[in-house]
Amino acid sequence: MNLPAGIQINAAITADYARILTPEALALVAKLHRAFEPRRHELLKARVARQARIDAGEMPDFLPETKHIRDGDWKIAPLPKALERRRTEITGPVEAKMIINAYNSGADSYMSDFEDSNSPKWDNLIQGQVNLYQAIRRELSFTNAAGKEYKLNDKIATLQVRPRGWHLDEKHVLVDGQRVSGGIFDFALFLFHNARELIARGAGPFFYLPKMESHLEARLWNDIFIMAQDAIGLPQGTIKATVLIETILATFELEEILYELRQHSAGLNAGRWDYIFSCIKKFKRNREFCLANRGAITMEVPFMRSYALSLVKACHKRGAPAIGGMSALIPIKNDPAANDKALAGIRHDKTRDANDGFDGGWVAHPGLVPIAAEEFQKVLGDRPNQWQKQRDENFGPKDWLNFQPEQPITEAGVRNNINVGIHYLGSWLAGNGCVPIHNLMEDAATAEISRSQVWQWVVSPKGKLDDGRKVTADMVRAFIPEELAKVKATVTAQGEETATYDQAAKIFEEMSLADNYPEFLTLPLYEAME
Repeated sequence: MNLPAGIQINAAITADYARILTPEALALVAKLHRAFEPRRHELLKARVARQARIDAGEMPDFLPETKHIRDGDWKIAPLPKALERRRTEITGPVEAKMIINAYNSGADSYMSDFEDSNSPKWDNLIQGQVNLYQAIRRELSFTNAAGKEYKLNDKIATLQVRPRGWHLDEKHVLVDGQRVSGGIFDFALFLFHNARELIARGAGPFFYLPKMESHLEARLWNDIFIMAQDAIGLPQGTIKATVLIETILATFELEEILYELRQHSAGLNAGRWDYIFSCIKKFKRNREFCLANRGAITMEVPFMRSYALSLVKACHKRGAPAIGGMSALIPIKNDPAANDKALAGIRHDKTRDANDGFDGGWVAHPGLVPIAAEEFQKVLGDRPNQWQKQRDENFGPKDWLNFQPEQPITEAGVRNNINVGIHYLGSWLAGNGCVPIHNLMEDAATAEISRSQVWQWVVSPKGKLDDGRKVTADMVRAFIPEELAKVKATVTAQGEETATYDQAAKIFEEMSLADNYPEFLTLPLYEAME
């Protein structure tokens, strides 16, 4: 295969993959890399510098230099009709069966995910591009081992695609000897092959942008959109993107993020699980900060509630959609009582979001789409959204940094974090990034919470169990083999291989007990992956 000058691919290129990894598509990857990779690295260095200031005691606040944006009279550009109604959005990895089920789910929108719910093995990534290429053209089908065939319905959800975050490289692709950004790689390949086809079919190209920490990171995406549209001959503003607000620092720049992307913005989403992870990560050295068991950190606790309502306020002030986050609850087939409880939890979640002013919300399973749709229908009626609903609260640092509750922390909570962390890591290393564990849908964000809480409970003087015992490294080391045995028993009972779980337990121990907190779980994992 003839690659453009300066491009090197250190991975297999099958005949199917060659349809995606064309010289023209790779040339776009290289063009964007050469133009923007220095800025990406500057922004990642800025994250490190800001973290050092927070570790030293600095607390975030509104940016004085962007006050004119917050005070200004502006709106995002008008949205295409396909993005006006997003009451229910379903998410999932870029695997063929998942894509078909999500498209057919009855949801208004489907976020196909190259990020947190996708293990970034080369085959997963490039086959995912192949799958989406075929699905957009209605050529995708899938037959499982039992002979059941999956095909796309006539009526399908509107596609949105989430590329990887700024911190992730694509190690198999080098431009001028340097790794490319995973996000630029995912975005450029998808856009090059599918933008015109999506436009012809009336819906796209639309994206979701993850894990940004500042409006300058949003500006980088916006500049990439401008160059990419010029490069392939699209009118400016054709691309639309929703930003996931899933870092505590981004909450201080909600309006600025919308402003930077205003020509390309499709609103904001309250990415709750990564948000909780971000709060732990950013304030991990603060001796006054220590969160309770993960299960106690709901959307009703003060710092999560104020964050969600602030997002609605910012979006509707600027004429943008506000999309609610995802409850991790999923249907439970073999336990009617537990299933009823899970479905009631989903209903409660979507009822709250609809009444708060969100224009839609996420679900993780097709079986939950009708419940979410019903709760938004009750509030919105025939309206596609509720952009006209303006909130008047004035939330700020004192609300967003009010990290409660601190208790309870229990032995069961510590063990659950260890169990979930090992189980998820083992599945991720085996190539599966979206895993049902203990009747919850876990992805990289919830695994990050699990290992981060264990790290913090060990380090913080407030990391004490409800029976008075201090959470210690020795306690965690004693629990790990016991929880590993439970995970292996569960996986074996499901008929799956356990080969990756010993390594997962070792990685979990290293990362949850390291002296220097590792920034992202997925970074060392990716290096260990083929």
